[in-house]
Amino acid sequence: MTDISVLRILDASANRTREGLRVLEDYVRFILDDRFLTAEIKSVRHRLTEALAGIESAPLLLARETQQDVGTRLTEPSEAVRQNDQEVLAANFHRVQEGLRSLEEWGKLHSATLAQTAKQLRYHVYTLQRAVVITGESLDRLGQARLYVLVDGAADEDQFRQKVARLVAVGVPMLQLRDKRLPDRMLLARARLLRQATQGTSTLCIINDRPDLALLTQADGVHLGQEDMPVKEARRIVGPDRLIGVSTHSLPQAQQAVLDGANYIGLGPTFASTTKQFAELAGLELLRQAAGQLRLPAFAIGGIRLENLPQVLQTGIRRVAVQAAIWTAADPGAEAQKFLAALSQPAQ
Repeated sequence: MTDISVLRILDASANRTREGLRVLEDYVRFILDDRFLTAEIKSVRHRLTEALAGIESAPLLLARETQQDVGTRLTEPSEAVRQNDQEVLAANFHRVQEGLRSLEEWGKLHSATLAQTAKQLRYHVYTLQRAVVITGESLDRLGQARLYVLVDGAADEDQFRQKVARLVAVGVPMLQLRDKRLPDRMLLARARLLRQATQGTSTLCIINDRPDLALLTQADGVHLGQEDMPVKEARRIVGPDRLIGVSTHSLPQAQQAVLDGANYIGLGPTFASTTKQFAELAGLELLRQAAGQLRLPAFAIGGIRLENLPQVLQTGIRRVAVQAAIWTAADPGAEAQKFLAALSQPAQ
């Protein structure tokens, strides 16, 4: 039989954890509006309930004592004030993590299963905290970034400079250098030119596939494919402040990118592309699935043109990554302006 003092601890810790989880669930559901993260937090709450089912409810309730609990009248001034939703978020993530740690330690005196489950849930909540915070910060940072243009090294440096300068001048929010044919020295030189052209502007400079070059050139971020190094390793190279994007080809891959700490995702391929060959297309269905599940900034990729852009927008995805339709156009700037105008129209 478990000591009544331990039952009081387990009861208080369980209540503290469930209450905090409900506050977090309200945030991701009503403020972030993210179905996937809402389901993840709800799953933690349900798993906790299942783990606590091993303790009969009657002993817990009989052990509960709020009227004579010395802790109920101890408060800190800071606990009475929250300046914004981020403070509410941080306070309740900490509340949940502390509650789970208490359940883990004191649960060992009652049930090894309860203690182990609390430990597993605590680590998962750490992961969810990162995903929730990064999603919010990425939405702030990329809120107006609806067009993402991929560029290659062009015929020579002069042509590269001219085309990039035109795209920056018309206000393209993001440019990514992606060129699989250039040797490293030339690729580094082009990356530096792209950084110079975007420095001090509203256009973000992203390097494909190469976190080392992103760091060397002080780019704004790096973009990774499914076969490239994991987000974790790229983050070790580029640091905490640079953006990391991940190409995804299924909803589970997109969800995993969220949990891995990506700042944005590419979804596709949507249509057949002239710049990259795929064994199969993810198509518009992936866009619809992601639009209904995720709030992390998501760009439709693969064969996007002005002619098929309305089909993309009808899925609920409002961001696109484009290469051939803009970069190979006679006037890339003029073509980009057409995309920007179409993407700025209100959702139908």
